[in-house]
Amino acid sequence: MRDLILFPRKTRFWWRPSMTTSFLNGERAVAVCFIGILLYSLPLSLLFHGVALSLLTLASFSLEISFDSSNVPSLFHTRPGASSGILLGAVTLPSLLLSKLVQLSRGFSLAQLQIQEIQYLTLQYWATSASACGVVLFLAFARRRSPVPLSRWGSSLSLCFIFLQVLISVAALATTSQIGMHPALKLAWVFCHGLASVKLIQHFLRTFPSCASIGEAFLVTSGIVLYFCDMLLLTTKKLHGLLVSSESVSAEHEISRSEISIIIQGLVLGLLVYPIALKYFLQIWEWSINTCAGARRYYEIGRTVIFLASLGFVLIVIVPSWMQFVKEFRVHPFFWVISFVFSEPSKRLSMCIYWMCIICVSVLRFYNISKNSKIERILLRKYYHLMAVLMFLPALIFQPKFLDLAFGAALAIFLMLEIIRVWRIWPLGQPINQFMNAFTDHRDSDLLIVSHFSLLLGCALPIWMSTGYNDRPLAPFAGILSLGIGDTMSLPFGI
Repeated sequence: MRDLILFPRKTRFWWRPSMTTSFLNGERAVAVCFIGILLYSLPLSLLFHGVALSLLTLASFSLEISFDSSNVPSLFHTRPGASSGILLGAVTLPSLLLSKLVQLSRGFSLAQLQIQEIQYLTLQYWATSASACGVVLFLAFARRRSPVPLSRWGSSLSLCFIFLQVLISVAALATTSQIGMHPALKLAWVFCHGLASVKLIQHFLRTFPSCASIGEAFLVTSGIVLYFCDMLLLTTKKLHGLLVSSESVSAEHEISRSEISIIIQGLVLGLLVYPIALKYFLQIWEWSINTCAGARRYYEIGRTVIFLASLGFVLIVIVPSWMQFVKEFRVHPFFWVISFVFSEPSKRLSMCIYWMCIICVSVLRFYNISKNSKIERILLRKYYHLMAVLMFLPALIFQPKFLDLAFGAALAIFLMLEIIRVWRIWPLGQPINQFMNAFTDHRDSDLLIVSHFSLLLGCALPIWMSTGYNDRPLAPFAGILSLGIGDTMSLPFGI
């Protein structure tokens, strides 16, 4: 098959054959095939959603080709050697939510769930689509500033598709009902998602240069915005119920959450926002040290005390207070977790001991190998994928709810360790940095190490998304099997 590539000649576009760069590489082909299968399975009630996703796919597809096919230097300081990944970054979250909507539609037709769940997920879908549209618009306008004419056709085509997608989204939001919100309020809410995603990806690419591709930063920022705005909406609905004090209104539009999901959401978002406060606390401490003579020798100790005190206040007071506000725990969430673990002590404590044994043996063994052996890092990291199968598969079969909570606790621990490593909090900052660098390769940077987050979230997200109504029993196993077995087996075949 001949490769076709556009290039300008006297303001005209010609097709050049036999070029090495393909418009439809393996990554794009998989994404397009998945979107095609998803669109084929849509019911008529989700027609607008499917058209919007199709336009978003075309917009991000053309923009990615524009970014990857030009030979100009990157407009952003992205991870060296990585493709832009704009297509996957743009369509992953909207396609996942749309597939969940298809699943919920089947459940609603069988009278197995209430309409409020579909309405709320529909609002989340349009909010995620707005986030993707906002970032694609930002990237397209940034690309149009490039001096090379070749790079502008993709951005112009992308802008046309995004304009049509916005029209479809506005029409769908204005004609449907989502959890009792006024159409103008829905449009404002969705617009805020797009604006927040643009601001956050700009901050991410500027603060963490060369740490991720555009698509990876795209996916992370869209997920954070969606998760944070979900917490904000949940809090707003609770405040509205208290102020209006109408049981009928609050019951009709109530957003149902389990205790475990509230605990995970509070911990993760609290730890993501915490570094902003820590930065100002440490700046104040730095200023006070510089103004006080003879106090410089207490600098590192003071930073550690500030870190521990502020982190303890966030995790013991602020985060649990929000949890108890949006959900009636009756006890402190920390004690709820303890009672949950000891409700089946023989099974859950045995699972904890099993996990600790695997972690200690594997980490110590692989750390010694990485320090004293010439084995490639990428090969050593594949062993951790197999370790994930050994750890999570038995728990998913026998203790799925406990595994949900354990994933949240592990993610919180990873975030705390990364904060300690990045800020070099004495005395653990430097040892943790040395230990983590023993498992990194060219895809990580010293500024931000994300490989362990990718593995954990890859296993956890399919399980978290399968909570509630789920008519696909194998869906929770998708992450563990694909990462733990599929990704590991791809290495011998050079994939």
